[in-house]
Amino acid sequence: MTITCAIRYVIDPFQREAFEAYARAWTTIIPACGGDLVGYWLPHEGTDNIAQAMISLPSLAAYEAYRARLKTDPAGAANLAAARAQRYVLSEQRTFLTPVTP
Repeated sequence: MTITCAIRYVIDPFQREAFEAYARAWTTIIPACGGDLVGYWLPHEGTDNIAQAMISLPSLAAYEAYRARLKTDPAGAANLAAARAQRYVLSEQRTFLTPVTP
């Protein structure tokens, strides 16, 4: 069973470029740590402070192992530290989804 972690970010709209750099960094870090990055999405029209990301993994156990690797990966730890220090991510919510199959 594949699961997809959908992340809804509330970002500081005045630091959109910083969040975009953060998201771009994950495009190489996530696959290196074992996640299948579906993508990151920035606000375009309408609400200016909501961004999204989706990452797929084989199971919740694989997700937990992936999260542990992110925290010890030098690039992953640095990206997380930058987000905390610069405060462009105000909050995030994770929802775990499974695909609907015929």
